[in-house]
Amino acid sequence: MSFALYMVGFLIFLGGLAWGASVAGVPTLYIGIGALILLGIGIFSGVGRTRGKDPS
Repeated sequence: MSFALYMVGFLIFLGGLAWGASVAGVPTLYIGIGALILLGIGIFSGVGRTRGKDPS
């Protein structure tokens, strides 16, 4: 559940960045490439932050 909540927040953040870039006149190709890169970073950081700790 924690990972899903993290990803929802990150997707809202990513959508805001993409919208802002679109309004600023950035080409759609660059917005798509940047969004994919940021999505990958978001998934890696979400897994790292929500992974359970080892009990040892």
